[in-house]
Parts: sequence; structure tokens; C-alpha cells
Amino acid sequence: MASPGACEDPQSHYCSPLVSRYASKEMGFNFSQRKKVGTWRRLWLYLAQAEKSLGLPITDEQIKEMEANLDNIDFKIAAEEEKKLRHDVTAHLHTFARCCPKAAAIIHLGATSCYVGDNTDLIVLRDGLNLLLPKLARVIGRLADFAVAHADLPTLGFTHYQPAQLTTVGKRCCLWIQDLCMDLRNLERARDDLRFRGVKGSTGTQASFLQLFEGDHRKVEELDRLVTAKAGFKQSYTVTGQTYSRKVDLEVLSILASLGASVHKICTDIRLLANLKEIEEPFEKDQVSSSAMPSKRKPMRSERCCSLARHLMTLVLDPLQTAAVQWLERTLDDSANRRVCLAEAFLTADIILSTLQNISEGLIVYPKVIDRRIRQELPFMATEKIIMAMVKAGGDRQHCHEKIRVLAQQAAAVVKQEGGENDLIARIRADPYFSPIHPHLDGLLDPSSFTGRAPQQVAKFLKEEVRPALIPYRSKMGGKTELTL
Repeated sequence: MASPGACEDPQSHYCSPLVSRYASKEMGFNFSQRKKVGTWRRLWLYLAQAEKSLGLPITDEQIKEMEANLDNIDFKIAAEEEKKLRHDVTAHLHTFARCCPKAAAIIHLGATSCYVGDNTDLIVLRDGLNLLLPKLARVIGRLADFAVAHADLPTLGFTHYQPAQLTTVGKRCCLWIQDLCMDLRNLERARDDLRFRGVKGSTGTQASFLQLFEGDHRKVEELDRLVTAKAGFKQSYTVTGQTYSRKVDLEVLSILASLGASVHKICTDIRLLANLKEIEEPFEKDQVSSSAMPSKRKPMRSERCCSLARHLMTLVLDPLQTAAVQWLERTLDDSANRRVCLAEAFLTADIILSTLQNISEGLIVYPKVIDRRIRQELPFMATEKIIMAMVKAGGDRQHCHEKIRVLAQQAAAVVKQEGGENDLIARIRADPYFSPIHPHLDGLLDPSSFTGRAPQQVAKFLKEEVRPALIPYRSKMGGKTELTL
């Protein structure tokens, strides 16, 4: 059996681009057939070890035989078995038994296929979250450094994509970071909330294990606890059907979809700013943006993130519907769907985080372009400050307001109808009425005086909220991400 997305001949068969083109080797392996079947065999070993320790007639020799063959997996034989049996777990059970003839009689003792299937899925979900978390932390860390570097750089703010009050480049970046910090907390919570299915039997009642231990409830509970601990979980779900609740999948993929929304918003902002030529993502020396337009510098990485983030956001519909239609103790119409959506969600989240890290490590800012755009809009934004200064100099507020209104309309006509520069300040300088404040106009038009507490907010936010959130990932914050494509 090939791993998801892998092909013997990738040029002649469809291969998922999530694996062949984008995602990391680590995440690709996490959802591979080898990781899955290897985990099944370890779960069979944990079960046998725990059953032996609680008094069932299992020998040391049988345990050692299983231990020696955990990774001795003949996928060709397993595929032949599955073709006959139409049951993947049973096929691999038979394949494992061939490797372990002495242990064959006690492998999978008392268990149902969901013992290995569902417990493995929970291990893979946990391991996948542990792969994503440091990646997300690195993105936050890189953006935090960017926010610090540009905390004081004034830039035109936009509401409704129309010019609004000034902010700073660093403060805008903090809006991105805030969303990602929410995602970091949600991913941590999802990982920490995950439990093990444990050993529960075919409908979750543990009847088969109660029979094995001759009605000893204490031993059945201890078996569940022992196997749960061996698998690296602190707790198992107290009640299950044949499967763990599919709402668990829904909760995890909802958080990944939310991460997708965050990344889509950030990369859309970068694409908009790239159009304004204020900020650009990294652009390599030999990179080609267009086969027809050599001068073009398209935000390819940000576009990729948006494209994949949309896919990630839609995947939450699969577990949402699956959780809704699980009849009674379980149906099998979840299986094929989950093979696709769980892997794709993690693989997609993996690549958008790697790509966003690459973007955040090389963001380019063009202060002169930013300043030019500020100068085009600032005269209109400064009118209230000019009115207040005139009032302090003894002018009449209403009369001053009317004078500026007329001049502003004239300047706007030059900009909109003639395509000229905003000359409002030149008009104010030329009008004797405003002579009392002429010496102060440059100070009134200082862009930094229009950014409010943006620089202070950046410093406080990063110190009190962002840096503490990154402490658990300090040892994994190094290194740069290079994209292969």
C-alpha cells in the first residue's frame, strides 16, 4: 500500500500536490501508511503487555517476538490480504501474525478494529498538532520582530479600503499577530484536550475485556489506564461507542479552519499592500512572475497561502456532517471521508504555515512610497488640527471650518478631476487668513503626531501577550524556511 499522495510513477498517476509539491516530509510521514500501520502494531504490543501484566497467559517470548517485528511490515502481502478480506485492519493483523507465529494467538486479544484504528487516529492528530504548534510560534515570532522594527513607522490606515486615520506598520502587523495568537491558544487547547479512546470493545461497553478478566471490573479499568499511558495520553474518554465521538475531529478541524481564515486575511493584506507598492513579500533574484510581463512582481507566496487556506476552511464541513450522521454506536460512512479530510487539513495547515514563515522572514517595506501616500492624504486629515490651532490663535471656529471646507473641495477637485497632487496645504499657506499658524504647519503635519498610541500599543502587546505565549517554543524558534517551489 502506498502512502497517501505517493505514486510509483508520479508522472503517470495523480499524486496529491499537498504531499508531492507542498507539505513537509514530517507532516507527510505523520499521515503515511507506514506511520499508521507501525502505530497499529505498537498498540497491539501495548495491549498484550498490559494484559500480561494483569495476569492473562501471555509469555515473555510472545512479547519479544512482537517487539522485534514492529517495523517489519510487508505492505505487498497486506495489500493481497486486504483484497481478499476487504478489511484493512484484519489484513494487517494477519500480516503481523505471519511475522509473529508464536504471538499470533494473542495479538488483538479482546479488541475490535477501532482499538487500533481510532487510537491511531488520535495519536496522529496529537502528533500533527505538535508539528503545527512550533511552526505557528515561529511565524508569530518573525512577525513580532517585524512589528518591533516598524513600530514607529507611520502608514495610512484604511477602513472599507478607504483612507482613514494613520496607524503604524508595526501596529498593523500586531493585528495579524493577535489573530495568530488566538490560533496558537486554540491549537494548544485542542492538543491538551485530546484523550485516548483506550480499550473499549466493539460498542464501547468493554464487555469482551470483562469476559477476559472473568468479571473483574478493576482489572478492566486498569487495562484501559495502562494502555492509555503507554500511548502517551494522560486520560482516555470515559464513554465511547465503537468509535470516539466524531465531534473530536470536528473540534480539531474547526480550529485548523480558523487558522486558515487568519492566514487568508494576513496574506490578503500583504497582496493589497503589494499593489500599493508599500510592502512586498520576498522576491528572489531569478524569480519570474509573468511569462508576458517581465517587470511584474506578483505576490505568489501570499496567493498560494490564500488559495490553500480556502481549501482548509472548506474541509471543516466534512467532520461537521460526519458527526451529525453517526447512527447510534457508529456507522462506517465516516471512514473513507476521514481518510481524506483529516490528512488534507493537517497537510494544508502545514504548508500555509511554512509559506507564511518564509514570507514573514523576508517582508520588504518601502518607507518612501508609504510617506508619499501619507502626504497625499494627510492634508485632509489635518484639517481638524489646523482648525484647533487657528482657534488657539484667536480665530473663529465656524468661520475657519468654512474656509478650510472651500479650500479642501478645491484641492479634491485637482486630485480627482485633474489627476494632480493634493495642494490643500499650499492653498492654506497662500491664504492670509491662516497666517497666524503658517509657522506651525510643518509641525501640525508631522505624520508621527497622527498615529496616537500605536507605538506604545505595539510594545505593550508584544511584551505582555506575545512573548509569554512563545516561551514554550523557545528551543524551536531558530532556522529559516526555504520553499522548494
